[in-house]
Amino acid sequence: MTQYEHTANRLADIVVGVDGSDESFAALRFALKEAGITGQKVNAVFGWTHSWDMGAEPDSDEAWNAMRRDIAAALRSWVERASEGIDFDPDNLELTSVKATGTSALLQIGSDAQQIVVGRRSLGRVARWFLGSLSASLAEASKSPVTVVRIVDDETLNVEDSIADALAPADEHPAEHHRQTVRPDRRPVVVGVDGSPTSRHALAFAAHEAHVHRRPLHVMFCWQLKDLGTVPGYENAIAPIDAGQRRAEEIVRRTVEQVPIPDDVAVETHAFHIPASKGLISASRYASWLVVGSRGLSGLDAHFLGSVSKQIVNFAECTVTVVH
Repeated sequence: MTQYEHTANRLADIVVGVDGSDESFAALRFALKEAGITGQKVNAVFGWTHSWDMGAEPDSDEAWNAMRRDIAAALRSWVERASEGIDFDPDNLELTSVKATGTSALLQIGSDAQQIVVGRRSLGRVARWFLGSLSASLAEASKSPVTVVRIVDDETLNVEDSIADALAPADEHPAEHHRQTVRPDRRPVVVGVDGSPTSRHALAFAAHEAHVHRRPLHVMFCWQLKDLGTVPGYENAIAPIDAGQRRAEEIVRRTVEQVPIPDDVAVETHAFHIPASKGLISASRYASWLVVGSRGLSGLDAHFLGSVSKQIVNFAECTVTVVH
């Protein structure tokens, strides 16, 4: 039994980072909608420092108390604005402000959360590549699943769908056309697996969300030969691609068999010979939610090339959760 399965026990809280930005409003609305379905509690956390736009640092207890009141009022106003029109029990909402950086506050308060939710900063592709992002750093450091909500307006979504339709006419590419024109509310939850314990945790999380949101679940293994371990029959030789494909499909099937999945979730499995970051970012164009494990490069390789999960957080085109 995993923490994501439906039981009589209440799921752990959703912790969401808020700071008054558009990204944090999107994250908070996402968290409140999720909790409205599951009955979870939501803890809206604002990590602040004296450098926040509150003037000079207070120099007395009275001034500190006044600043705390101002911060609490700002936090309440942000929550009121973000929660408009959402069916959510206000008794399940907690507001927390703490003098710390946003990342530090979320890592501490969200250490036992079912998930930590943040919005993805609106950096351009090149800026994200060179500078990274708060959401990617948080996803790498947290021991709890971190969900990064991508902000996109309805107009952009409509234009993206129109472009997809125009580039994949039904009479020429019927299969692709069908995938691209699936209604946004029916797009699947996609989870990347590789047979590791971390990827099984990711699959359990994804299966829970597919059940909650009544969406199909697609389980993907994007593989290269180095990811397959020893391919039977090729212990002393390099396996050909077709043998690798069979091995990858076996790994996906075995992973799915090891994780309890609710009976009402329709599951499809896929194995593709492609680097994980490229394959899963491509999948994010057609997914409602992409779930991945935190496994990736380490040390200098991670610094210069970026881990798989970091690339996915920065460049995916849908909401992403990184599970440890």
